[in-house]
Parts: sequence; C-alpha cells; structure tokens
Amino acid sequence: MPRAQPGGFQEYPANTLEQEPASGSRALYSSLRMNGNQKLDPYAQEKQNFIQHFSQIVKVLTEDGTGHPEIGDAIARLKEVLEYNAVGGKYQRGLTVLIAYRQLVEPGKQDADSLRRALTVGWCVELLQAFFLVSDDIMDSSLTRRGQVCWYQKPGIGLDAINDALLLEACIYRVLRLYCREQPYYLNLIELFLQSSYQTELGQTLDLITAPQGNVDLSRFTEKRYKSIVKYKTAFYSFYLPVAAAMYMAGIDGEKEHASARKILLEMGEFFQVQDDYLDLFGDPSVTGKIGTDIQDNKCSWLVVQCLQRASPEQRKVLQENYGQKEAEKVARVKALYEELELPAVFGQYQEDSYGRLMGLIEQHSAPLPPAIFLGLAHKIYKRKK
Repeated sequence: MPRAQPGGFQEYPANTLEQEPASGSRALYSSLRMNGNQKLDPYAQEKQNFIQHFSQIVKVLTEDGTGHPEIGDAIARLKEVLEYNAVGGKYQRGLTVLIAYRQLVEPGKQDADSLRRALTVGWCVELLQAFFLVSDDIMDSSLTRRGQVCWYQKPGIGLDAINDALLLEACIYRVLRLYCREQPYYLNLIELFLQSSYQTELGQTLDLITAPQGNVDLSRFTEKRYKSIVKYKTAFYSFYLPVAAAMYMAGIDGEKEHASARKILLEMGEFFQVQDDYLDLFGDPSVTGKIGTDIQDNKCSWLVVQCLQRASPEQRKVLQENYGQKEAEKVARVKALYEELELPAVFGQYQEDSYGRLMGLIEQHSAPLPPAIFLGLAHKIYKRKK
C-alpha cells in the first residue's frame, strides 16, 4: 500500500509503475485492464485529496475580497461561479498534473509544499476547463453539463455567464502567482497556460467556422479538418497541458522531452475526442451527464465524417436534409442513418486500432519519461462511458 506523506498525501513506492520498461507497456496495461485493480490506479487513490484541496483554492481566491466595501458583491458572485462550474467533472486533467509530478520526481524530494503546488496547478487546469465549458455551452446552446443545468441556463444568469467565464480564466493566473511565483518554473507555467488557451481558442474557431449555424455544407466535413479541430480544441489542453505542467515543475524543460510527450499525448487527445463525439449521440445522458447536441449544432463530428465516407448518394441526401436541424425527428433520422451504416461497429474497431497505435507510440517515444504516466492516462480513457 502507498505510504502516507506529510499533509495526508500518499506516496507510491518507486517501483510500483514508473520502473516498468517501455517494452513491457502492453503487458502492464493489459494486467491493469484485466484486473481493474484500484490499488494500481493512482487516479482513484488521489481523487479525494484533489477534491478536498478545492476549498483551499476558493479560499485564497475570495478571502481578501469577501465583505470588501467595493468588490464584496463581485467576490460573492465569483465564489458562486467557482462552486457551480469548477466541480462535478472527472478531474482527470487536474489529477494528471499531480500524478505525473509524483512519477517524475523522486519520493525524497516530494515534500508537502511541492505536492500542494502540484495539486494547485492541477486545479488551474480544472479552472481552464471550467472557463472553456461555460463559454462552449453558450456557443452550442447546450442544456446540461455534468448532470446539472448549464450555468448560463440558470434563471437570472443568461449571457452574464460570459463575464463569469472570464473570471474563471483570470483565477488561473491569480492562483499561479499566489502559489508558484517564487519557483523557477513559474514563467514556463504561465507561458504554457497562455499557449494552451490560444491553441484551444484556435480549435474552437475552426469548429465554429466549419459548422456555422443554419448553413449546412457537408463538403466542409473532411477528415483533415476534423483532425485539425480535435488537435487544437481538445488534445493540447486536455492531454499535453497537464503532463507538460508536471514536467516543468519537475525541472524537465528540454524541447526533445516535450516533443516526445506531445507526440503521444496529441494522439491520445484525438482518441479521446472521437470517443466524446460517439458518446454525444450513443452515450447514456444519465452516465455522461450531458445531452448531446452535435447533430443539431451542425458539428464537424467524427460520426458525420465517417458517415460521409460511407454514404451512398441517396444516404447523403438524407443527411443533407436532416443534419444541423433542431427538430427531434430530423435528429432521429440522422441517428438511424448512422446505425444503418453500422457506425457503432466502426467506432468499436477504431477504438481497438487507436489503442494499438497509442501503445506503439508509448513504447517508442516515452523514454526518458516513465511510461506509467501515459499508460495511466490511457487506462482512464480506454472504453470509457462518460
């Protein structure tokens, strides 16, 4: 069992995962998957520590302004925004910072302060995610998120949520300054978060201009464009950002190491987004926590790209007449077309093939980083239901 660290943290024995050679990646991951062993799942082990740290994040962001004669009311709103929008997800992105940091830094150097900073930077990733989600839900006219009504849909909120999203983004840099300003990696973290935000916003721009509402142009939905959207909108901030943050905190700032990690993590990000697109339509909303709207929103989704590659002229005509429409019967017609083309089976095969590619990339490119960092992430997303 992991040994307790000061401050309630858990320390993993150095030989648990990180010393597994790259050539043993498949065997290790296979045993993880077969056994479903929670003891070998650092995400499950650390989740409670991570969630408990959120109250500290809220405290440092609000304590100075609470009751302030001028900004007190705004700080009270900020607290409400944080507590509604930053929690309730899987915490995978934020936890990855902590777990990767643990696997990169030798146990003797993992004191309570450095682990607290890793937890905090993990929460900065979750704040970035919250900023994106609040904004994205407005743009997509979404209804639910993480099993509750979208923030902008709540009575009295509406488009004021745009400013709330900007507050969430501003909190990232306030927290980094409060916790990491004296650290040698501070500038690298600031630049990493700024660059990840810019890349994600470019991806969102591609997504929006490829699928303007009320203008269905199926010729725009190419595999090339889809891959570009996914790489920029999802992969950089969801996979590269948390691992790169941990690398910088561990003193690993060489471009070669970052380029190798990026190669694996961007592939993983594409795999994750394809799953997301599939679950948008074929997932169970009671499990995913959201009602999918990709068809109604005229999205360049993996499913529509696959449909177009396989559709007969008649089937393409059905798609043209029904895609990007709000009416429930038109959405159902598109779903029926996808089922007719056996896209659920196509997705199943894609998932197996992509997983194989991912394992090959980990074997080839993980060194000198411990392969467990990448295998742990793959373990969390492979065959996920939400």
